[in-house]
Amino acid sequence: MNTLLHYSMLIQWSEEDQKYIVTVPELPGCTTHGNTYAEAAQQGEEAIESWVMVFRDLGDTVPPPHTYVA
Repeated sequence: MNTLLHYSMLIQWSEEDQKYIVTVPELPGCTTHGNTYAEAAQQGEEAIESWVMVFRDLGDTVPPPHTYVA
C-alpha cells in the first residue's frame, strides 16, 4: 500500500495532554498520539493503515491522498 505514505499528518504538541497529537486531514476521524514526535509519526502511519483497511473492508470509498496546504 504505497499510497499510505502520501497521506498528510499534522503533528502538534498538546500542553494539556503532554503528548504529540496526530491528525490525518484526508481521513475523517483518523487521529492518534505519541509521547515523542517519532512515536507520534509511527502511530500516525499505523492509524492510516488501519483506517484504510477498515474502510476498504466495509466497501467504503477511501479518499485519495493529497498535499495539505495550511
